[in-house]
Amino acid sequence: MHKVLLVDDEQRMVDLLDLYLQPYDYICVKAYGAEDALQYLDQETFDIVLLDIMMPEIDGWELCRKIRLFSDVPVIMLTAREQQEDIVKGLRIGADDYITKPFDEEELLARMEALLRRRASQSRIEWNGLVWEKDRHQLTYHKEPIKLTPKEFEMLGLLMKNPDKVFSREQLLDAVWGINAETEGRTVDSHVRNMREKIRESGFPVDEHVKTVWGVGYKWLSQNGKLSS
Repeated sequence: MHKVLLVDDEQRMVDLLDLYLQPYDYICVKAYGAEDALQYLDQETFDIVLLDIMMPEIDGWELCRKIRLFSDVPVIMLTAREQQEDIVKGLRIGADDYITKPFDEEELLARMEALLRRRASQSRIEWNGLVWEKDRHQLTYHKEPIKLTPKEFEMLGLLMKNPDKVFSREQLLDAVWGINAETEGRTVDSHVRNMREKIRESGFPVDEHVKTVWGVGYKWLSQNGKLSS
């Protein structure tokens, strides 16, 4: 079963989506606006988000931007707006797909299934013998386990899944500790330092990949690396 966050200020639309998805073993959580959605995302884990664009106060585009600051959860935008520039805008700010209302139930389900399959392929990442496995919560190098704390493990996975993308300390705090976490950037630094040391001891050349971007944050450098998932 997959857990879906439904975000729309119209209760009728949220109830309709819930009605569509429940027979296909989706667990639906309803959010009637951006603030509700952010609160749910901070407290719970979701497999996918269905997000309306035209909402008061904080619209779907702005909400999608906020989500992308701390989460890579798949997002499908649902909207009556079908202009090409709106579609492009949604995809550029971080949405994974875009479907216009009124939509076909089977098409929506097919798009959700495609995104979830793509997401599942990221549960195992291998990089020159270093294997990160989400479902087993295990990191190995040439099949030898490397013990990381849950926060170190999650942060490493985020970096490895987004090679060459620079994450600020604030983004890492939001993604790993949660958007309401009362901690500082120095916490990220200490976790990265400890993570590097543990991986370095295994023999993997971690210093060639986990790079500090001074004044900004950290990234996983893909140069001379090979990624497979």
